Amino acid sequence: MTARRGRDRKAEILQPPPGRARFAPGDAPRVAVAGGGIAGLAAATLLAERGARVTLYEREESLGGRLAGWPTRLSDGSPVTMSRGFHAFFRQYYNLRGLLRRTDPGLDRLRPLPDYPLRHSGGLTDSFARVPRTPPFSALGFVALSPTFGWRDLAGMDARAALPLLDVRVPEVYERFDGTSATAFLERVRFPKAAHHLAFEVFSRSFFADPRELSAAELLLMFHIYFLGSAEGLLFDVPAEPFPQALWEPLGDYLQRLGADLRTGTPVRGVHPDDAGGVQVRTDGTLDRHDAAVLALDPGALRGVIAASPDLGTEPWRDDVAALTTAPPFLVSRLWLDRPVSAHRPGFLGTSGYDGLDNISVLDRYEGEAARWAARTGGSVVELHAYAVAAGAAPETVQNRLIAGLHRVYPETRRARIVDARHEWRADCPFFPVGSHTRRPTVATPHPRVTLAGDAIRSDLPVALMERAATTGFLAAGRLLADWGVRGQTLWTVPRAGRSAALRALSGIGGGRAALGG
Repeated sequence: MTARRGRDRKAEILQPPPGRARFAPGDAPRVAVAGGGIAGLAAATLLAERGARVTLYEREESLGGRLAGWPTRLSDGSPVTMSRGFHAFFRQYYNLRGLLRRTDPGLDRLRPLPDYPLRHSGGLTDSFARVPRTPPFSALGFVALSPTFGWRDLAGMDARAALPLLDVRVPEVYERFDGTSATAFLERVRFPKAAHHLAFEVFSRSFFADPRELSAAELLLMFHIYFLGSAEGLLFDVPAEPFPQALWEPLGDYLQRLGADLRTGTPVRGVHPDDAGGVQVRTDGTLDRHDAAVLALDPGALRGVIAASPDLGTEPWRDDVAALTTAPPFLVSRLWLDRPVSAHRPGFLGTSGYDGLDNISVLDRYEGEAARWAARTGGSVVELHAYAVAAGAAPETVQNRLIAGLHRVYPETRRARIVDARHEWRADCPFFPVGSHTRRPTVATPHPRVTLAGDAIRSDLPVALMERAATTGFLAAGRLLADWGVRGQTLWTVPRAGRSAALRALSGIGGGRAALGG
């Protein structure tokens, strides 16, 4: 089927199994959803829309998971919202954007940023603003415009080794490349050293991981989703207000209007099968009986719940859940400065070679709350990220290095006084190390009425990061609904193979489809 207006014409539609539109009155099952992040909210929304009686359990006091926000007060008395930092809502996040359209049909609470610039400490800056969106012209246009990756670099690459990039398929890409690291793949295709930061900052570092340990299959999938397989390119939007106000509070209100019971500040401690085929969900204060459950938890929380639920699932499955790993710690430093950053600075800038500083966001360029504070005080609000911080690194030392990096990248900030600062250290993102794909749990579990969702969960679709969370959330709910004869969610993805038949054929020339298979 053709894509709707404004969407990649080769985007694919995945129809759910046929079924009735919703549960009949009096026939609605009770379904628990553990986790109020993107995956849990997607699952809860679909189930509630179909008439299920949903109870959503979230351990924090607010919804949003890793995109949650919370109130804090600055030293100047200003009430502000703190969060875990910048997230790009790319145009090919079809299912996430579909979730947000429940309360914002025109996505008016999102605001486009014009570019995804990347600056290297050597002085060169790459931009995607003028690069054509449709492959292969996107790749050719980038080569023509990039100061760090030119025609000579392209000619120096191992064309045969690079051919698999032209026809990425899921799950085949994992079968062929999960045993290779992201760094090893780039070295084998002779990706130019000067341009390694392009692959790492845009793709690999998005997983909060050291690319020497990350599976090359994930790197290839990212190339496909964002560059070589989708005509959406690297265009993205950001919320125009902090995450709670722009996204999650409206969605929480929507769920409550559908009859869902939202229990924030209520972590799930265990899930126990009962003799009637359902489950009992244990929290600190209750033991609630449900007909089914969706576990939409981060890797650490999922491991904990399954370890505390000895009767749930089989031993091999429980071992696979226990094997889920978490990416290294990351830091988000938000600084409220007493003077503005230069007007020509972008809202977002990826950085490489600045002693651990991975990107800089100027929040008052796009977020209303930050803009109002900056207008009132004459200052600016700047956010710094450090991904995959080395084990044992002293927090204060890393925080100081990020501020020193900011001063190098934006020298005008050296004169600024820090009115206040917040430093958020977290280590709860999923990690996808070399060779881990076959053990990654899927949406389905050994218990027919328990499903899993989240960006750590295996999906045989070309999705990643926030879009993987939303997609698996819909799939987890849809699997339960199908068993009850109720129709699930229509999903969209970027093409599930290379866009061009000619390029797909080229990928197979000379055994290219077997290259780098180890």
